[in-house]
Amino acid sequence: MSGLVVRKTFAQIEEIRAVAGQSDEGGPLRKVAVCAVVRNPFAGLGYVEDLSQIVEGSDAIGTYLGEEAARLLGSTPESYGKGGLVGTAGEQEHINAAVTSTFGNALRKAIGGGEAWITSVTKPSGTDATIDVPLAFKDEIWVRSHYDAMTVRIPDAPHPDELVIIAVVANRGRINARVGGLSKAEAQARVTS
Repeated sequence: MSGLVVRKTFAQIEEIRAVAGQSDEGGPLRKVAVCAVVRNPFAGLGYVEDLSQIVEGSDAIGTYLGEEAARLLGSTPESYGKGGLVGTAGEQEHINAAVTSTFGNALRKAIGGGEAWITSVTKPSGTDATIDVPLAFKDEIWVRSHYDAMTVRIPDAPHPDELVIIAVVANRGRINARVGGLSKAEAQARVTS
């Protein structure tokens, strides 16, 4: 899959059909997270200046996670987000190196494109941690209906010497979204004009 050594992959799917007892004409909200648990090549080494090994290895990971997330979603993603965890023998900068634009560009391409920057979150953790990965509309960050998150729990990871790299996609915005702002249709008109 990449120059990074993958121990395992993990996927999580959530489907929401109603909120506050009501649904809307958009159908169920489906969110998919796909994670790669990889060995951190810099775990236990202390400060290392050049993290390019992780950055470069993240390209293939981004492609795989994006393709698998889109497949499991079963439709074209409207929203995306990325995130990650670093085990206790590493530092947060290691997981940030894994989700830079190298990873993001591969993820975008794998899901069929996206014009907006990809929302992101990272943190150090032990095994069985949870992380809330933010989501936003893939073509325009200011579409409020798509501001969301997915809580992801990765069993048995990260070990102290590991990174967990995460891609999340969704098929639509929040059910019953009604806080105004730029609509999805207005954002799409901007992209195509």
